[in-house]
Parts: sequence; structure tokens; C-alpha cells
Amino acid sequence: MLRYLPFLLIIALTIYAFIDCLNTPEEEVKHLPKTVWVLIILLFSIVGPVVWLFAGRKRSAVGGGGRARRTQWVAPDDNPEFLKYLREEQEKDKGKDNGKGEGKDDKE
Repeated sequence: MLRYLPFLLIIALTIYAFIDCLNTPEEEVKHLPKTVWVLIILLFSIVGPVVWLFAGRKRSAVGGGGRARRTQWVAPDDNPEFLKYLREEQEKDKGKDNGKGEGKDDKE
């Protein structure tokens, strides 16, 4: 079992570098086009991923939040647009209830 560990680590490193390269925006890729980096990572199993991780993309300083800065997703309970949408929907529902009478279904 232990003899397979180096092989598995090389595969894990290659997969990580490949996914990181694909997820990196083109403007953050250094020295070569992104497609060339992908080929280097896949063709040179140990050297390619290591070179990508150290020289392939712009890295921010520790605590700089390079990935967090790019990510635009916000949790729904913190998203002001989503909360505004919920308020508008709630007001629409109140308007419908006031117009039709309280507690009555459309089926009746």
C-alpha cells in the first residue's frame, strides 16, 4: 500500500494544478498562454504542476485573499439584492391577500 503513495501524490498534484490552471482567469496567468500551461501540466507529470504552482500565475501576498477577491458569490441572507427581491415578493403577496380577502382559496 505504501509503495503506491508516491504515485497517488503525483496524480493528486497534477489534478490540483490542472484544475487551478483552468479556474485561473486569463489575465492572472503569467509568462505563457493558459492552453500552453495546461499542456505543460499534463505532459510533464512532476515538473509541469510544480512550475505552474510557483511561476504560472500571479500570487497574492499571504492574507491578501486572491481567491476571495475574485469570488462574487454571497450567501443569500447577506445578499442585498436577494433580500430586496424577498421584500418585493412579500409585498406582492400582501397585496394579493388584501384584494381577495383573507383566508380564501382560489378553489372556492
